Amino acid sequence: MSESSIQGIHGSYLMPHFDHATVADAMHPGILSCEPDASLTEVARMMSTRHVHCIVIKAADDGPGDEPPLWGLVSDLDVVRAGLRPDAPETAVELAVKPVIKIETTAALRDAAQLMLDKGASHVVAVNPASERPVGILSTLDIAGVIGWGEM
Repeated sequence: MSESSIQGIHGSYLMPHFDHATVADAMHPGILSCEPDASLTEVARMMSTRHVHCIVIKAADDGPGDEPPLWGLVSDLDVVRAGLRPDAPETAVELAVKPVIKIETTAALRDAAQLMLDKGASHVVAVNPASERPVGILSTLDIAGVIGWGEM
């Protein structure tokens, strides 16, 4: 589709304008995670099979019934960078960016964008403000989608 053919499209009735959007409006629900000892190959296969750009690394379980805390995040760029290095880290925990950057789903999308710029992060974990449990991933591409397709 050429740029001229999309000029008349003003967004979706489902997508709010960037100035009014929250993290929940733009994020992808759900968390794809792996164990800390997953190999670089396993992480890369998870990403390519599921068509995602990041995997969350879970820490060891804290006890019965408790969900393990998030420990780190591996992005597709981390995998590519490691793939080019002869001395590449061998496990997800060695590849992971730590600590995980979190933001509440009710936060303004503009604030999330600023946080990502300040931290140099292309992905953040969206958490439920009441439970503080992870519920999704917000990427810079998700934010670009709201900027590009949000109602004018």
